[in-house]
Amino acid sequence: MTTIVPARPTGAVSLADVLESSVAALTGQVGALPLPPARSAVVLLVDGLGSASLGARAGHARTLTGRKGSIWSGFPTTTAAALATLTTGALPGEHGLVGWSVLDAENDRVVKQLSGWDDRMHPSTWQRRSTVFERGSAVGVRSFAVGPRRYATSGLTEAILSGADYVTAETVAERFATARSLVAAPGASLVYLYVPELDMIAHRAGWESDEWTAALEELDGEVRRLDEALGADEGLLVTADHGVLDVAEKGRVVFGGQAALVDGVRHVAGEPRCLQLHFEPDASDALRAATVAAWREAESHRSWVVTREEAVEAGWFGPVDEAVLPRIGDLLVAARKGVVYYDGRSTGGAAGSMIGQHGSWSSEETQVPLRRFGAFAR
Repeated sequence: MTTIVPARPTGAVSLADVLESSVAALTGQVGALPLPPARSAVVLLVDGLGSASLGARAGHARTLTGRKGSIWSGFPTTTAAALATLTTGALPGEHGLVGWSVLDAENDRVVKQLSGWDDRMHPSTWQRRSTVFERGSAVGVRSFAVGPRRYATSGLTEAILSGADYVTAETVAERFATARSLVAAPGASLVYLYVPELDMIAHRAGWESDEWTAALEELDGEVRRLDEALGADEGLLVTADHGVLDVAEKGRVVFGGQAALVDGVRHVAGEPRCLQLHFEPDASDALRAATVAAWREAESHRSWVVTREEAVEAGWFGPVDEAVLPRIGDLLVAARKGVVYYDGRSTGGAAGSMIGQHGSWSSEETQVPLRRFGAFAR
């Protein structure tokens, strides 16, 4: 039996605490993440900026690396799940976004959580928790989300940003300038600022690329300028949804042609670094056990291979609501080493596919920065 990793370091602050603690600081309270009081705050979420990659490029990000602090992002380390954790203050087993692609059992299909929303999987009901923005409004905190126009009306935005006014700004510099003007306005305000560029570059070119480093330098300069412009009662937190690691072509495992690994499997969900396999409803216990055993025999040397029951018992997704349980795979394959998994029968696996990857349990994926500026740095 493969050792199951713990879902969360005991007593550690996580991404779920960041926005909730920010609202607490704006209303005279103290959250799980203790913060000094402030009138207004910006929470900058840099998609894909792990603590390890930031540290490795410290000379290119002196503002960000001049401060210390990291937190646990949650599991799985994928954008839809992590952003929902940030904006609801709940873990995936409660808010319901348990992967990049998940099983919609009612409609017998796998749906991408970044882009696959429709009337059969409506954001307002699929995401099961109120947002920090909605709860903040009830205590007098007005919330804004600043991001690219292309995300303004997406299903994911509706699912996770309810209660915040979405303000569009296209370039990184324009987004920072917009956030600055919003946080400076009178009254208590919480500004969620989203920067997806580093993650996009990492997927295409890798986080070790010159392009990624250049984008980090630009980001660091914008953080420095915003910090310098903050008033005494304005706070800034910088964090990320997950880290990234570069996976070489030799690390791509195409499994769909291996009958023992797909016997009885109806749906392949999750992401390349954390597969979630769903069995046919009528698959026998013996068939399920044989497929699990085949995966453990083939991949336990480089991945955690666990059943849904084992993952839930270990707390991988936090507390799991009964309605969310079927969305989690019957069998999970979470990479421990530098590998990714592709079905290959209909999707992915080809040379030249994504370089930067995330989704599993490595420290490169789960540890993200939490840096404090302005009133929050006192």
